Amino acid sequence: MSTTYLEAIRQGLWEEMERDSSVFCIGEDIGIYGGAFKVTDGLIDRFGPERVVDTPIAETAIVNAAFGAAITGLRPVAEFQFIDFISCAFNQITNLLARAHYRWGAPVPVVLRGPCGGGVHGGPFHSQNPEMYFAHTPGLKVVCPATAYDAKGLIKSAIRDNNPVLFFEHKFLYRRIKEDLPKHDYTVPIGTARVVREGRDVSVITYAAMLYVALEAADILSKEGIQLEVVDLRTIQPLDRDTIKGTVEKTNRVIILHEDTRTGGIAGEIAAVINEDCFDSLDAPITRIASLDTPVPFSPPLEEHFLPKVADVVREARRLKAY
Repeated sequence: MSTTYLEAIRQGLWEEMERDSSVFCIGEDIGIYGGAFKVTDGLIDRFGPERVVDTPIAETAIVNAAFGAAITGLRPVAEFQFIDFISCAFNQITNLLARAHYRWGAPVPVVLRGPCGGGVHGGPFHSQNPEMYFAHTPGLKVVCPATAYDAKGLIKSAIRDNNPVLFFEHKFLYRRIKEDLPKHDYTVPIGTARVVREGRDVSVITYAAMLYVALEAADILSKEGIQLEVVDLRTIQPLDRDTIKGTVEKTNRVIILHEDTRTGGIAGEIAAVINEDCFDSLDAPITRIASLDTPVPFSPPLEEHFLPKVADVVREARRLKAY
């Protein structure tokens, strides 16, 4: 039976709570209501209100409580109803969670998770991709799964990690992406990318919902004899530099594709990594495809214009192949 991306995360939470009594969930409406998107549905019936804790609408308080719980030996998983409001807790995340181990050796096993991303006409306050604020902060790990398999395996790895992990769940994928999952316990390592599709002509390095844009473009281009290699980063902090280097050395042409806005996006960092590690392998300039440098529009036609599209990848891949 196929499992949705959303259900995969719910299964991962459930299994880790069964495995380790120190794991608990905290957030807005995650208990009786089951969460805004129903990721935590049913958890309170199994684990009770002491381990599925409903809070006021106060993101700063949620992260403070999670931090306090973590340094006393618990393993909190805090939900943001929409990841856009993670900015309310910016100080707690970047100055408390991220610094504790460096300052005094304390493990901080906190997971901060929530729905991100556009494509659902949620407007500028319910569609953001704020991962780079945190990928830039030493002491934090940033996870952005694209598949149901990875979503489950990575949420389990994040919960078991002694470092604070930000877990970005793309809401466009929640119920659209399904696959058969193993019945046995498994994890996916944080910091390891995956070559999703082998190719020889142009590499597309991407993550989260843009993986499917890249794969659709690859199907179109294959009919023209252009073979895209598609790499899913899975995590953007830490970056898997070895896989990035390997794909560039194989195809000699690269597109970096992400839904986050262009300026300050991870594409710039990856371009620098390629410049440092495998500049001599390049046969064409590095190309970035990203969202426009504006807030996410509410209007569906404007949002479609704002987001990267399959046609963008097809156009740039053709250009690079002919370069």
